[in-house]
Amino acid sequence: MNDVVHPSRQKFIDAATALVREQGYAGTSVDDICARAGLRKGSFFHHFKSKEELLLAAIEHWNAFTGAVFANAPYRCLPDPRDRLLGYVAFRADILDRPIPEFSCLLGTLTQEVYASHPALLAASGDGMAGHIDELVADITLAKAHYAAAADWTPQSLGFFIQAALQGSFVQAKATGGADVARANLDHLKRYIETLLPNGK
Repeated sequence: MNDVVHPSRQKFIDAATALVREQGYAGTSVDDICARAGLRKGSFFHHFKSKEELLLAAIEHWNAFTGAVFANAPYRCLPDPRDRLLGYVAFRADILDRPIPEFSCLLGTLTQEVYASHPALLAASGDGMAGHIDELVADITLAKAHYAAAADWTPQSLGFFIQAALQGSFVQAKATGGADVARANLDHLKRYIETLLPNGK
């Protein structure tokens, strides 16, 4: 099976991903996407029937790309699942040094905007976020078994909370025009995880 994506198709995906993170789904037109990609509208409709179809392809690409980024991040090599979880939060904090559109989440941005209007995009975004949460839950489960086996919270609940803290931080960064609040939020998240998973040192 040939997994190579046609270069112009990939340009449209990259352009749409960047523009939606910058100005939202409704605020991004096909003309905007073509201009950012440096391609004609005829080429767009050769690859995609609609903007929605393009964004479904962008979500698929986003999930694969970000999945690889997190899978190969340095914290993944840490032997202790608690350290990996805290390393994940630190990794997300480091990304906040980039411009806001570059650290915001395509899936979260779409979900906030299309939850009542585009069910296919909502489902694809939700599935992507759920898959990412599942990756966190795997480490949380191991860490809880070692550090907080008797605690009455579930790994799934903490996984969802971490995702909520991140997505909320992206929204607050956009609202304030900077990442300071988001950094403070992740500092609080780190301390909260340390409280839930005390290492006894």
